[in-house]
Amino acid sequence: MAGSGAELKPAVLKHRRTTLERVEKFISEIYFTDCNLRGRLFGASCPLASLSCFETSQRIPYEEAVRQEFRLVKVGDCFGSTWQTCWFKVDLSIPREWTGKEVHLLWESEGEGMIWRDGQPVQGLTREGEKTSYILTDNLKETDPHSLTLYVELACNGLFGAGKGSMIAPPDPDKKFSLQKAELVVFNRDVHELLVDFEILLDMAKLLGEENQRSFQALYTANRMVNLCDVANPSTFAAVHELACSVFGQKNGESQHVIHAMGHCHIDSAWLWPYDETIRKCARSWVTVIRLMEKNPEFTFVCSQAQQFEWVKNWYPGLYSTIQKFAKEGRFIPVGGTWVEMDGNLPSGESMVRQFLQGQRFFQQEFGKLCLEFWLPDTFGYSAQLPQVMNGCGIHRFLTQKLSWNLVNTFPHNTFVWEGIDGSQVLAHFPPADSYGLAGCVEEMLKTVKNNRDRGRVNHSAALFGFGDGGGGPTQKILDRLRRMKDTDGLPRVQMSTPDRLFTALEKEKAQLCTWVGELFLELHNGTYTTHGQIKKGNRECERLLHDVEVLSSFALAQKSSFQYPSAKLQHLWRLLLLNQFHDVLPGSCIQLVAEDAMRYYSGMNLPWPLREASRGILSSSQETNGSILVVNTLPWKRTEVIPKAGPGGSKTLALVTVPSMGYCVVQDSLPPPYPVTVTKEVDGSVIMKNGLVRVCLDTLGRVTSLCLMQPERESVPEGCCANQFVIFDDVPLYWDAWDVMDYHLETRKTVAHLLKPLEIIQPGGLRGSVTFSLQISEKSVLTQEVILDAACPHVRFQTQVRYACNLLWKLFPLLNTPIPVYVLNPIRNKGISLKKRKTLTAVLLTSEIMSDQTSMKSSFFFGPSRLSAYYVFQQGNIPHFRWVQSNLFHNCAILIPAAISRCTIKPFLCNV
Repeated sequence: MAGSGAELKPAVLKHRRTTLERVEKFISEIYFTDCNLRGRLFGASCPLASLSCFETSQRIPYEEAVRQEFRLVKVGDCFGSTWQTCWFKVDLSIPREWTGKEVHLLWESEGEGMIWRDGQPVQGLTREGEKTSYILTDNLKETDPHSLTLYVELACNGLFGAGKGSMIAPPDPDKKFSLQKAELVVFNRDVHELLVDFEILLDMAKLLGEENQRSFQALYTANRMVNLCDVANPSTFAAVHELACSVFGQKNGESQHVIHAMGHCHIDSAWLWPYDETIRKCARSWVTVIRLMEKNPEFTFVCSQAQQFEWVKNWYPGLYSTIQKFAKEGRFIPVGGTWVEMDGNLPSGESMVRQFLQGQRFFQQEFGKLCLEFWLPDTFGYSAQLPQVMNGCGIHRFLTQKLSWNLVNTFPHNTFVWEGIDGSQVLAHFPPADSYGLAGCVEEMLKTVKNNRDRGRVNHSAALFGFGDGGGGPTQKILDRLRRMKDTDGLPRVQMSTPDRLFTALEKEKAQLCTWVGELFLELHNGTYTTHGQIKKGNRECERLLHDVEVLSSFALAQKSSFQYPSAKLQHLWRLLLLNQFHDVLPGSCIQLVAEDAMRYYSGMNLPWPLREASRGILSSSQETNGSILVVNTLPWKRTEVIPKAGPGGSKTLALVTVPSMGYCVVQDSLPPPYPVTVTKEVDGSVIMKNGLVRVCLDTLGRVTSLCLMQPERESVPEGCCANQFVIFDDVPLYWDAWDVMDYHLETRKTVAHLLKPLEIIQPGGLRGSVTFSLQISEKSVLTQEVILDAACPHVRFQTQVRYACNLLWKLFPLLNTPIPVYVLNPIRNKGISLKKRKTLTAVLLTSEIMSDQTSMKSSFFFGPSRLSAYYVFQQGNIPHFRWVQSNLFHNCAILIPAAISRCTIKPFLCNV
């Protein structure tokens, strides 16, 4: 009213869009940084006193690095090439006038860095992981040292390797790494706190929606904060922060969803970087976690993979001791119970058990407790045998999230009971945010509630936060975000938690949960069952070798009490094998450098000494005679088979032997075959092979036109059809080049029918008959196959070798029988410790490749062909499927058995020592 003396304030129409954008610009990293709040995050700055560098191609320890000769460098210089290491000597001199300030070393560079102070690692540095500054002091005192020297160990690779052009491309060997910023700065902690306040309020305003009253409350509070905040006057900051707290302090109702937040840092033991770099990734990530724990007493962090703990123990003992200290407090929490986060399908059943045995043993010895939950968030599918294995190892809880990657079908649950083949059950939880590397944002917490497919059954779920895959882990900013969402009206209740608290809450509602029976199949990355076939072959060979060494050593110990059972050596070899079963190594989804590491490990394991030493313990000198050999059967049934044997003058011959189950015998002469093998070449060039048990007919292209069980006579190949027919398909997936096999590739089928070398009899019969032939695949690519039939053997062997040279990637499918018109009840495949029937569901149509450890059967009324192989995979329809990406030479041995299912037993070759 005029003349009243009251100040008139114009009414302001708060338009939602303009208000939102006003707040966004006030904290923007791009716009108006000269006058907005973001521009005040750092205060005064000063250059480094000195910066020098030493480059090396080796990953050397700190003690060796600091003794090297360093050269002066400056900001803006480029360093190294991919996989090299640059050590920086950083001399600092903090200005005296910064007393009372929080002082940071600001470091922005490509690559991954580790800061060393007083001979100890203190923090990781990575721009990709939002770690670009190191706190020198929270509050500089007059008595504090103002001059000091730090070292920065910079790995010339990023969090996700060094792919040329894209993340999953091969590494660029010529890539250079630059240093963009290295200086001392004053860090304004009060500005940082306000920026987090604004960020949370802004996200609430945008994401809760216009229909939600709480959205407008958050927006208008943020707008009032902008009005109140004078960026040039820090004395206004406290009042602005109080306004934000007035929103965060309004509590939730009792029914609000509870999110169990846990720090997490998924580190692939190898993937786009080699094993040796993973050791440093673990140290960089975990030492940063320790620094956060020292400043945030409520912070909890979960960490899997015993192998990574052992690496840190061996290479960073000081850091490891600190980790053990926080583990005793229940804050740095080992989880998973396995040696590594292994592939969920390809390892044998014995290897699955050994993963838990070695992992749980390590955690018990080092941390005094066993893991209660299986932690496998990133594997490409999960075998139906895992619940049984878990239960046998004392684990009844399971966490993953990988099925959220399904290409077509959305998995129907987030919390459920997973039941294995034998009826074993575990409580399974998939974090609804569909990630194990959350940034702690409002959007992710809301997604956790929205995506929960078991609402009404359970009111608790997990949120795993921290940069992952290539390491990095949580940041202070993530923790500050979560702290503001602890119990804020309009948002789910977010509490720092542990796996035990989460699963204990879920177990209270277990009776209401649904049950999923069988495997958890991932509708993506099916191509990993065949990529890098040599890795898979090495895995299978070493699994068998270790099994045989243990059996032979047990025989030897039973024979001679003085025999030294090689326990320590076997544990070392098992741990190498288990490491190579990591979920990006055994599947072949790794770079070539990792594949070479894996093959080197296999070569170190696949040595003759273990078998030789064990056999010496079995065979006494009195049993040894000229021309005799020790033949061992490490399988639990009596076996009669043809084996190679040294003949007179160093020649090689064959022998038919019978060896008892889990036993051995000394063989000097061959047994007479009950029915000698005959190989007959017909006038038209086709071949008939038979041994009294089976008869196989090959046409002129090497295709199997008949595979007959002779007693009683039953045919496996229907009339007019053929098996062992080779075809090729295009190999062009949607994105993951060596990982995926898409359904549309079946539309590009081309038959390989160019005969290069006709069928030729190599071994005419008796104990063994064999035929070989060659097919031309392309101008320079040739397939050669030998078909082998032994006496007294109920199966036929196919040894296939491919030499190829072409620019295009392609697949070769040696078909079991392309158009077999059999009434298929259930394809059955062996997966480690059990036989698994493949369900004929709509979702199964997406299984372009399906995993099988050693055996696959295609049966109708308990009769049908079975296939045994050292390889792992079949294309849908039981088509054996091979795929090459890295090698130009491929070998495979497959076996066809035309027998009733009751007779289809896996029969690896006898161990001939």
